[in-house]
Amino acid sequence: MFGRGIEIKTPDQLKAMRRAGLVVARTLVALGEHVAPGVTTRELDLLARDMLASAGAESSFLGYGASWGPPFTGVTCISVNDEIVHGIPGDRVLAEGDLVSVDFGAILDGWHGDAARTFGVGAISAENAELSRITEESMWAGIGAAHLGARIGDIGAAVQSSISSAGDYGIIREYTGHGIGTEMHMSPDVPNWGKKGRGARIVEGMALAIEPMATLGTEETVELDDEWTVVTADGSWASHWENTVTATKHGMWVLTMQDGGEQALTSRGLPFGPLAD
Repeated sequence: MFGRGIEIKTPDQLKAMRRAGLVVARTLVALGEHVAPGVTTRELDLLARDMLASAGAESSFLGYGASWGPPFTGVTCISVNDEIVHGIPGDRVLAEGDLVSVDFGAILDGWHGDAARTFGVGAISAENAELSRITEESMWAGIGAAHLGARIGDIGAAVQSSISSAGDYGIIREYTGHGIGTEMHMSPDVPNWGKKGRGARIVEGMALAIEPMATLGTEETVELDDEWTVVTADGSWASHWENTVTATKHGMWVLTMQDGGEQALTSRGLPFGPLAD
């Protein structure tokens, strides 16, 4: 353990996390291919369950929260339109033009991977497509700021600057990224706002889930009576993007993308640095 209770992994442990991350990456790709008008959120969740089983993995989400509230009943969080995060899969039928954020976590050999993507259902409005693009770009800004020697505050400052420079969007403050490893949620918290130079220093072996959420309105949120689903207070639509990452001597390694983030990083001028097999 590092200062502030942060779990530091060995190279072999990070490679084990990469295997869990690949389960997450492949499942999210498959879910994105199945998002379509007429599909229910439960059908997407069932597909994710099948992919977990075929990979010999367990869900990070199923049953989560049982010690302090109602346990989560899905293996995915599927949040539609004004739902920001923690949407419970069920009978909701997706419609043309919807914006769907899917958050998914897997455990393999005791190690967690966690990521989220926003998908458009059929043809979506230019406004909603731009919201998703801006949220994704802010995630990459945060990842680019998470290099060795940086501090956690640098990540939040980069996310905040990326979104704020793109226009008048709400930046969700109540829900943050986090450390990850032998548990899904660990120290440190990784806010989507902040000041450079603040917080824990990023060192080798640290794994972080960086996950900005942005809205077309304000940052105010409301938790529904199911005690899970979080919606925007003003009814505006939201987007959520997330990846599990680690910083190496050579650059960033995205554990929850099939190519390790190589294409996305290099296209943005960011160093790609996986650990050697």
